[in-house]
Amino acid sequence: MNYLSTRGGMPPARFTEILLGGLATDGGLVVPERYPRIDAATLSRWRKLSYPELAFEILRLYADDVPEADLRALVDRTYTAQVFGSKEITPLHTLEPGLHLLRLSNGPTLAFKDVAMQLLGQLFEYVLAKEGRQLNILGATSGDTGSAAEYAMRGRRGIRVFMLSPYGRMSPFQTAQMFSLDDPNIFNIAVDGVFDDCQDMVKAVSNDLAFKERYAIGTVNSINWARVVAQVVYYFKGWFAATDRDGQRVSFAVPSGNFGNVLAGHIARMMGLPISRLVVATNENDVLDEFFRSGRYRPRGTAETHQTSSPSMDISKASNFERFVHDLVGGDAARVAAMWRELDGRGEFDIAGTPEFERLREFGFVSGCSRHADRLATIRETRQRYGVTIDTHTADGVFVARRWREPGVPMICLETAQPAKFAETIREAIGEEAPRPAGFEDLEARPQRFERMAADVDALKRYIAERCGPGMPTASR
Repeated sequence: MNYLSTRGGMPPARFTEILLGGLATDGGLVVPERYPRIDAATLSRWRKLSYPELAFEILRLYADDVPEADLRALVDRTYTAQVFGSKEITPLHTLEPGLHLLRLSNGPTLAFKDVAMQLLGQLFEYVLAKEGRQLNILGATSGDTGSAAEYAMRGRRGIRVFMLSPYGRMSPFQTAQMFSLDDPNIFNIAVDGVFDDCQDMVKAVSNDLAFKERYAIGTVNSINWARVVAQVVYYFKGWFAATDRDGQRVSFAVPSGNFGNVLAGHIARMMGLPISRLVVATNENDVLDEFFRSGRYRPRGTAETHQTSSPSMDISKASNFERFVHDLVGGDAARVAAMWRELDGRGEFDIAGTPEFERLREFGFVSGCSRHADRLATIRETRQRYGVTIDTHTADGVFVARRWREPGVPMICLETAQPAKFAETIREAIGEEAPRPAGFEDLEARPQRFERMAADVDALKRYIAERCGPGMPTASR
């Protein structure tokens, strides 16, 4: 399997060559040259597999330059009941006939990001050790990516993590999860701005190829391809859990900000998984909902990005969206490059009235927006009707999912995180505390360690360089 750039300016590369990076050398995103197709017989055979076995079968199609014995060992070490709470890894919970929650938040940081990030930690350490290299991971987070990355990479040999987050815009639980870590290879940077400012800083550093090479900069953000393909696995697993016969269609509702999670569902569908609808659920930052309704993609600036009660989705530039547009235009890299030049110049592009806009429905995409009152009502109703407390982002997904249910087609709502991470809104919705897992009782009271910084790319480069100069220590186990 070779990988190319969405913009056509990168020579073909293999999985291990693109694993540690983010942006392609031409500023685009790496994509596989094709999506492997899974026939009905293979899908039927996979139904019996455990989660690690299924992950191995899917990942080996995309990471075929990793010896199979090594890949199987990495997967087996990642997906264990000890790490994820049960051997099912992503268990399906039925709310009512035809309406399900796919439980994705049982990992170390109580968010769906753990499912991919724990594997990424194993893969990174494996490749770095084989090549005798070190890596400085630079990332941006609106809440859950940062803690998932740091918990996956803490103490790993050859790796440092520099994680940017918007100062004062995450929940207290999310903030404490990251800032309370005292591992010497973890560096938290609180940026004066919104998530998109953090993301822009990461992209600016990644686009400085000389700096990127000198300081061995890599990424774990959702633009990292390995994260996306790791998420493909739980769409297959969810489909198996919600169906009892081959060929039966299901729909998935996915709370979305950066578009990486629902992109994995699109890839599963392109591989042959019988998916009817992919429901994109946004919060008040409704850039993606606007696109799927109208064809207009118009990212917002800092001043127009709302601070909401589902903060991990307070994103106005969907960093994975370019991969989907590449598929939407039939892999025409020149056209993708032209669309992003237009985006950089005009601040938007519009496909209304084009054949590509009609293809959105062919790909199964629909969308909707949930606001604060909607998520409060959904959290309250889900608790009253089903005895289940869901977090604010999952509530956005459930709220929008109801609009797009089809008779006879199971709707699977992807859980985002455990409700304890958003305690203030849960109290507002149901009048009591969210259940808090063992080990997190005093989280917010722990000492916190972080650096506050303006949204200044040069300051960020200086900060990294000062901590990654010759002879700087690297964490070891």
